[in-house]
Amino acid sequence: MKNRKLDIMICGLLSFVSLSCVDNLDSDKYFKDRLTLEDVFTDETRTERWLAGAYSYLEGENMDIATKDATLFNFADDMYFGDRPDDYKKFKNGTYDENYRHSWEQSYKGIRQASIFIHNIDMNQELTDEERKDFKAQARFVRAYYYWLLLRRYGPIPLLPDEGIDYTLSYEDLALPRNTYDECADFIASEMALAANDLPLERGSNNLARPTRGAALAARAKVLLYAASPINNPRPEDDEKFSDMTDRDGRYLISQEYDEKKWARAAAAALDVMELNRYGIHVTGVNTDTKPGYPKTVAPYKDNDFSEKNWPDGYKDIDPYESYRSLFNGSLQMSDNIELIFTRGTNQNQDRNIVDMVRHQLPSIAGGWNTHGMTQKQCDAYYMADGTDCPGKDREYNIPGRSDMNPRVPGFVTESDAGADGGYEHLSAGVSKQYANREPRFYASVAFNGAVWPLLSNASLPTKEPTMRQVFYYRGNDNGYLNSNFWLRTGIGIMKFVHADDTAVGKVSDRIVKKPELAIRYAEVLLIYAESINELTGEYEITSWDGSKTYNISRSIDQLKRAIRPIRCRAGIPDYKAEEYENRDVFRTKLKRERQIELMGEGHRYYDLRRWKDAPVEETLPVYGCNFLMTQNERELFHTPIVIDELSTTFVRKMYFWPIPHSELKRNFLLTQNPGWTYND
Repeated sequence: MKNRKLDIMICGLLSFVSLSCVDNLDSDKYFKDRLTLEDVFTDETRTERWLAGAYSYLEGENMDIATKDATLFNFADDMYFGDRPDDYKKFKNGTYDENYRHSWEQSYKGIRQASIFIHNIDMNQELTDEERKDFKAQARFVRAYYYWLLLRRYGPIPLLPDEGIDYTLSYEDLALPRNTYDECADFIASEMALAANDLPLERGSNNLARPTRGAALAARAKVLLYAASPINNPRPEDDEKFSDMTDRDGRYLISQEYDEKKWARAAAAALDVMELNRYGIHVTGVNTDTKPGYPKTVAPYKDNDFSEKNWPDGYKDIDPYESYRSLFNGSLQMSDNIELIFTRGTNQNQDRNIVDMVRHQLPSIAGGWNTHGMTQKQCDAYYMADGTDCPGKDREYNIPGRSDMNPRVPGFVTESDAGADGGYEHLSAGVSKQYANREPRFYASVAFNGAVWPLLSNASLPTKEPTMRQVFYYRGNDNGYLNSNFWLRTGIGIMKFVHADDTAVGKVSDRIVKKPELAIRYAEVLLIYAESINELTGEYEITSWDGSKTYNISRSIDQLKRAIRPIRCRAGIPDYKAEEYENRDVFRTKLKRERQIELMGEGHRYYDLRRWKDAPVEETLPVYGCNFLMTQNERELFHTPIVIDELSTTFVRKMYFWPIPHSELKRNFLLTQNPGWTYND
């Protein structure tokens, strides 16, 4: 889909950033010497290429799930990277400056590209009416999505006139102030609803990376959730209201008053997606065979509820471990994934995509970098198989009401213990019993010390490397602390996104299965619905996205269960207790933990901590992990958590929002900087 003339013309046109004017730009010459807008939008092929150009800015810093080279925001208090300690410390301690790692310019380029498309596509008579409507809706979606990515990262941003900006105007005429958070959220929500009108309910297998009606409505729900969250909807008792985030006229850009109806709007938006009846929670059936990389199903906990019923009412006939694992590791084709709502597909930038992220997770014996790991806090967040906390959960923090001050489970699995016959189905010999009897998502996500890595592709290598490798992270071990950057600082790795066939020995692209990016999936929509209705004390009538019906939105245990039970059931753990549903504050705490577990590594945690205003606590707690200095002969001490000084972390107020780059503040004199960050003068 490359065309030299069009590429040159696009580069010339898009060197104009939406809020600024590049010196000496004369895009007229590109139209005159190359192609005019009429030339582009009266030709079907060129029109499609222009639309592809609008999508192209969703890569890099605008990706939802990717390795750190594309986006740092997969890393919060749950995941870390150790191979670039200076970058990690800069990111986690807020010592980056106003010109560090930005998506501002590329997002506005995408917005400009999409706006031009929206205003010119109707001149194309080579397309059918239906095709023009679909293409215009796609451009409207992608434009709104860029605005959403900007809002999530920078807070309130300027909304451009729908027709774009005339680049021939002076700097003064080009300048635009920031809109308020609510104005941005309402605009994005309305644009997503408009896009949904003309987007199809489903795409063919060749177009799965293009948005559907469900994608537009789900993105709308995300935006309204953030607008309802404490970051923009402070409760009366909240001291932090960002009253110093204003425009040049002193207008507040963040809401100063609490409005409960915002939660009702977010709940209704999630319900809009649920009412489509197009999506569900992905599950796989029980596996009765034992084979390398695909273990026999371990029966979930007998809770006399889920355990007695078949899916979707229970987990009697499913494999929770494989159901969750196969969502992310490339086993499940996008066309077969009923949970997938929006994706960029599997062909993201080769050097920055999920494949590269997995390479950094893989141990060195698999040719991996062995540097992306998990914090002790995240490891502790996973439940036991019966839905209780693990003994010693967050013990080192000694936080009343949160920390389990019981000792961590002592001892190690013996040869006779290991496997189903010994009662430790998920563990091999030599593994700490701290990792025993945990929920299935734990084993699908956590590469604990002594976990077995399936490396089935090794069988096809000339060297015939072993296909099942137990990996330990003790000091002196090939995958433990060595005199290099390639070791796990906490002694806890990440198994999520890893396929049984993955190995980085040889060419990465050949031996790591491509992973579909799950930018939005149905489980997230259910969590949005549960979180939103939990906050309600009254009843609200909210019109559906298309005005066809009116929802009566209020907090009810039945509706909370409607959202949470499918997620808990697929996870293979019991439902919440009655008292946990009944108490709003308790349920809020449970919901936050459910998001931390269910959505780990999917680009949510960093932003969740900020929209909840939990970052000042969670991101200042020291990072704990195993004592990586201990050898295998000192294995008890290895599994006694210590503070990992190399993974220092802090949070200061300015870190709620990313700074606006100095270059944009210089070009647009009406822009105001985010609190705590500097101007360029």
